[in-house]
Amino acid sequence: MPPVIDRDILLVSDGHPAYPAFAREIGIEHAAVNLRAGIRVRGTVHVQNVNAYHSRLRGWLRAFHGVATRYLPNYLGWRWILDAKRILSPESLLRATLGTFPHLLVT
Repeated sequence: MPPVIDRDILLVSDGHPAYPAFAREIGIEHAAVNLRAGIRVRGTVHVQNVNAYHSRLRGWLRAFHGVATRYLPNYLGWRWILDAKRILSPESLLRATLGTFPHLLVT
């Protein structure tokens, strides 16, 4: 994971036990927010942005009646474009469709 995750990050999650184990394994700091106890924010730490994005994504994907895992990067890229209104011209639509939209490249 070092090429993907910097060592000086803070992983913020709900209380699932997999997250602290993962953080320990790769050597990063972890903070949990106890959503079951009604705690949504702990200082500057929260997971509300992730929860909101997940809710919007699930609602949007529902119209497709499920997606194949191998196509998930395509759907996530499409949603990324829609969320931020990144397609502002026919040229940028063509670039995204052809896979030359720089932010949509899977690395």
